[in-house]
Amino acid sequence: MKNIFSLFLLGFLFWNCSSSNSGNIEVSISSELESELKDGRLLLIFSKNHDSEPRFGINDNVGTNQVFGMDFENYEKGQALVFDSNSFGYPIERMEDLSSGEYTVQAFIQKYETFNRADGHTVNLPMDQGEGRQWARAPKNIYSTPQKINWEKGKGLNLKIDQRIPEIAEPEDSKYIKHIKFKSEKLSEFWGRDLYLGAHVLLPEGFEENPNQYYPLMIYHGHFTSDFGGFRTIPPDPELGEDDFSARFGIYGYAKMQQQEAYDFYQKWISPDFKRFIIIEIQHANPYYDDSYAVNSENLGPYGDAITYELIPHIEKEFRGIGEGWSRFLYGGSTGGWEALAVQVFYPDEYNGCFAACPDPIDFRAYTTVDIYNDENAYYKMGEFRKTLRPGHRNYLGHVDAMVKDMNHRELAIGGEKSRSGDQFDIWQAVYSPVGADGYPKPIWNKYSGEIDKEVAEYWKENFDLRHIMERDWETLGPKLVGKVHIYCGDMDNYYLNNAVYFTEDFLNQTQNPNFDGKVAYGDRAEHCWNGDPDLPNYITRLRYNTMYLSEIEERLRKTAPKSFNQSNWTITK
Repeated sequence: MKNIFSLFLLGFLFWNCSSSNSGNIEVSISSELESELKDGRLLLIFSKNHDSEPRFGINDNVGTNQVFGMDFENYEKGQALVFDSNSFGYPIERMEDLSSGEYTVQAFIQKYETFNRADGHTVNLPMDQGEGRQWARAPKNIYSTPQKINWEKGKGLNLKIDQRIPEIAEPEDSKYIKHIKFKSEKLSEFWGRDLYLGAHVLLPEGFEENPNQYYPLMIYHGHFTSDFGGFRTIPPDPELGEDDFSARFGIYGYAKMQQQEAYDFYQKWISPDFKRFIIIEIQHANPYYDDSYAVNSENLGPYGDAITYELIPHIEKEFRGIGEGWSRFLYGGSTGGWEALAVQVFYPDEYNGCFAACPDPIDFRAYTTVDIYNDENAYYKMGEFRKTLRPGHRNYLGHVDAMVKDMNHRELAIGGEKSRSGDQFDIWQAVYSPVGADGYPKPIWNKYSGEIDKEVAEYWKENFDLRHIMERDWETLGPKLVGKVHIYCGDMDNYYLNNAVYFTEDFLNQTQNPNFDGKVAYGDRAEHCWNGDPDLPNYITRLRYNTMYLSEIEERLRKTAPKSFNQSNWTITK
């Protein structure tokens, strides 16, 4: 980073000598970076912050950088890319409206790869490169050294892409943590190339010393992580200060708190009276997002079946999992909360309980602040004489800092119209939507205007609206879910996810023959992602998922485990 910004002066000189009066913005590419480039998306990013790279400053906040994006195909070596000045931008939509002045500017290319899928469609998508499908950090993507410029409307600009994001080193195994990379036959067939699932595996104390012991499996669902998180075998770094500030939680010293929590968990894990079980964090980054939502999808393929019927049995075989539905439990927050509930609902016999914290929308009547069935427009509440923007993000006081329209327009600028941004609304659309005629996800709404497609909404309802599916199928599904559903959410969730939980709770509380016999709980004034503890702050409890629900799991095992299961240490001896 330091080397990059030491080139700012050179970049400024480059601007002075290479600006053009033609009005064109041309992006050339260093010859050594051209070999793997064919199709992709070119981003042009402007920033008023001259101390960090523009690519890292695009967000939903008022301090976001400016980005414009355009797709290109069939790149020819040696040819400069001419940026289309009519390309859509965020938050300013048109380049002609960008004020003249001093900016730090950067060009960035997200590369696309071609997939010949089993459904007959050929699509161009950005493939995960081991970073969790984060475009600004994805190995092989290329970008220009940031330059400070004096931007003038109508004046040309020449940029040169001369940097490549390096490969990422694989994490190393340790005594307790192992790493699995597993070729999925189901996914490879769908995508038309070898595709892999992975997992970080935490093994119990005494695993090597007790080769005849078999263990329950905890599946901790969530976003991509580079390694198993929250587990540390040494005390916190004594040199680590406590002057770092967490803007999210408004506290100092959070890095040291995290290390202390990780070390405390290790101490519990190895203690003689702690239960023995395996924990896994699944790696299922894909061309659309950092995880697959762990279900089968027309656009992503059979990730649900691949995880449940391929990956998990493979892990249980290699690391002596018990390998039966009663011995498997699911938990997670946000995306992981939705996944935990969805997997329990879609594979009710394969898992014995889910603990879904702050889940992504589980009832699409409250798809954040949008009712996709009854609203006509996702971005505006419409009236006869005016319209009001729908909020997308708030704090616990209800103060709004982003609108649904803003969040979607950011994705539109970064990824275009085919769900390729690698961000939240695009992955929901990729998972829940049918395949469109062009092979890409059929939009739930027009990404620019917000007009909702009711035919797509109906498809979402019948296939992925978890509350609707449970209610529709309760006669046969209900008996398999009794005692297995636990949902937690703050009543001031930043993304309004509590609204869908309210609707789901209304249904669950009136269930009969059988009653769901589970739990729905709310955190007073709690933001995203409250996970069930009414006393401790969220910045602590979010670090304790792997111990948070053990008392409920213990109760469940007492009711459902066979007599051969040792209730004192949670093992079976074979």
